[in-house]
Amino acid sequence: MPRMISFMLTQLATGFAIGCAVGFLIWQNGFLPFGSAPGEFQNYIAQGLFIYLFASTISMGYLATALLLEAE
Repeated sequence: MPRMISFMLTQLATGFAIGCAVGFLIWQNGFLPFGSAPGEFQNYIAQGLFIYLFASTISMGYLATALLLEAE
């Protein structure tokens, strides 16, 4: 695999993992009023979308920062 593609995939995956952790922590700490209420299927969908929102945003920011700071 070319070095640039490997670099980009690594940075995206790292940022995605950080974003998942942040989204999960915010959801579990009661930032939202319906927080971690057990039960309904809609809550699980909302939680998944909320975590994906954080993960996708932070992964793109992490990649952009890594590309900016990468010096060769």
